[in-house]
Amino acid sequence: MTGLEIVYLLGALSAIAIFLFAVRRASERNQLQGGGQAARRRLRERAEEEEREEAEAEEARKQAEAGQAEQAEEDEDEAEEEADQEAEDEDEDKDQDEEAADADERAAERAAELRDGLARTRGGFVARLGRLLAKKKIDGEILGELEEVLLTADIGPKTAEKLFTTIQTALGRDQLGDPEAVWTRLREESGRILSVDAPPVAWGRARPFVLLVLGVNGVGKTTTIGKIAAKLVGEGKKVILAAGDTFRAAATEQLEIWGQRSGAPVVKGKPGGDPSSVIFDAVKRAQAEGHDIVIADTAGRLHTKVDLMEELRKVRRVLDKAQEGAPHETWLVLDSTTGQNAIQQAKMFKEAMEVTGIVLTKLDGTAKGGVILGICDELAVPVRFIGIGESVDALREFDPGAFVSALYEHDPAANAA
Repeated sequence: MTGLEIVYLLGALSAIAIFLFAVRRASERNQLQGGGQAARRRLRERAEEEEREEAEAEEARKQAEAGQAEQAEEDEDEAEEEADQEAEDEDEDKDQDEEAADADERAAERAAELRDGLARTRGGFVARLGRLLAKKKIDGEILGELEEVLLTADIGPKTAEKLFTTIQTALGRDQLGDPEAVWTRLREESGRILSVDAPPVAWGRARPFVLLVLGVNGVGKTTTIGKIAAKLVGEGKKVILAAGDTFRAAATEQLEIWGQRSGAPVVKGKPGGDPSSVIFDAVKRAQAEGHDIVIADTAGRLHTKVDLMEELRKVRRVLDKAQEGAPHETWLVLDSTTGQNAIQQAKMFKEAMEVTGIVLTKLDGTAKGGVILGICDELAVPVRFIGIGESVDALREFDPGAFVSALYEHDPAANAA
């Protein structure tokens, strides 16, 4: 190899070395530039992440503050609701206390009214019992007088004997000498007699519910119907009256007056007309107009040769045709001032008709109120209402316990005197 070739070779090698050096430097610069970009990217990403974290933290803080505010508001609302509820409960308790006080006051008033209504009866045989039992020694002679007082008390001989026998057999010799023990036994046995087993009247078990009312003239039958109608209308029931006593013009006129007072329409017929037709028409009108209750008056005496009981049986048959199962109740109105005659009337009607309830009127005007014991004992028919005055409220549902308490109320000191 010549020298010139060697020179060319060395020049070529130098150029190659210079090129490789340049390439390496360019590569290093590129690497440095790439690393800087990555670093900047990482810095940028870290900054963005920090911003996100700060934003999330801020959002979480705001949510927490909002939640705290909402919770505080809920707590405040709950506290207000609790305070309102406590105030409402206090008002309700106060109202209940006032209602209870009013109910107690009304109960006391009603008890006093009943005592006043039975004052004459209590001043009759009950007062005689009180004077008899006030004696310090109750011997055989006193027992005989006790039996006599009961037998003459218009409660009926059968019931009087039952009361006396019960007292005599239920109490021992020592107890018979204790007037209060005798009074207690007398109350208990009277309560048992008066508590005839019968469910309350279910006015809603039929529509219309048909009440047939019986009774001889003069017992207060039509007035009783008017008062019952007024009570039922006052309870929100739609009532219609049937003037079935077509043989007594005054009865129809009186029923119309009560109908006007209570707002109950009256179905009537021609004077002396067929009572069954009038009552039939009343039931049909009640069905057509949607009345809840039909109360039907009936004759207490006929001005024809037709037997009264036969006429009443005809009414029942016609009612069953007008509405199957009617009448749903049949009540007999009795005048307590007639004493034991009321028991005989009740027996007469019960033999001919299915009597399901008794209404005893005019208890406030007689000393013969003890007849109620004989009626319940001999007929085993529940007393539904008693009349102790002229007002509508004076016709009250019968409560055996309250009646016994009022009837046998006595003052030992007064009796002893």
